[in-house]
Amino acid sequence: MNRLEKSIASLLDNYETYGMVNHSGEGNLPGRESIDSIVRGLEELLFPGFLEIVSTDKESLHIITNEKVINLAKELNCEVEKSLAFSARLGVLNCGNKGCRAAAAFIVEEFFEELSNIRIILAKDLEAAVKGDPAAMSADEVILSYPGFQAITIQRIAHFFWTRQVPLIPRMMSELLHRRTGIDIHPGAVIGESFFIDHGTGVVIGETTIIGKNVKIYQGVTLGALSVKKDESGQKRHPTIEDDVTIYANATILGGQTVIGKGSIIGGSVWITKSVPPGSRFYLKRD
Repeated sequence: MNRLEKSIASLLDNYETYGMVNHSGEGNLPGRESIDSIVRGLEELLFPGFLEIVSTDKESLHIITNEKVINLAKELNCEVEKSLAFSARLGVLNCGNKGCRAAAAFIVEEFFEELSNIRIILAKDLEAAVKGDPAAMSADEVILSYPGFQAITIQRIAHFFWTRQVPLIPRMMSELLHRRTGIDIHPGAVIGESFFIDHGTGVVIGETTIIGKNVKIYQGVTLGALSVKKDESGQKRHPTIEDDVTIYANATILGGQTVIGKGSIIGGSVWITKSVPPGSRFYLKRD
């Protein structure tokens, strides 16, 4: 046996011992490239004419929208069914093959019914970005180039599937936006309308974070947990940010019981682990 044959034998033995193999067939898992493609298609559906290679006019919009919805629904059905089947194999769901298929179809239909409402919320996020950044010359510029707006767009999509207890796919979507933008928002985070992330790189928003309306945060902000113990899974571990709050760069706010009161301004580079009353001004004082 030559060295390559020994390497192959060693890999196969490793597969048996340590697993981490995505078997094809009925037990297959959602594909990263498939989810990337679906997210891209959904962005095109949310913002017609901005991302497509082929130009869109009013006459063709009806036809193009119809084709995109039908094609994306088929792709999503397939990936959601794989995800639900994975959950069934773990004993979390009891849907079986045919049941998982029906459940996937129901969730996907519900998602496309909700897409117009998601778009309404995104319109408010877009308005907040244009109003909140003096450098923003137009809404078009924000849609095309602002990483914070890309991030909240994908998070709002992922959050829908998270609330329907679809495994894998929401996290895959959130990691896609992380790779694209350097912004890490868990799909479980609840984020109100008119949300704006300025610059964005290094922002981290944890799973149980709750953010109210008209909140603005800057690069490097962390809304995290005080500890990362596994037995705390399912508990409120991340802070609550009430309406009309601004959080400046590199601020760190930790803890599930920590509440930043309405209308507060949190200065850059501060570290907060206790609640702040409404209307507070919290800054780092240097001697």
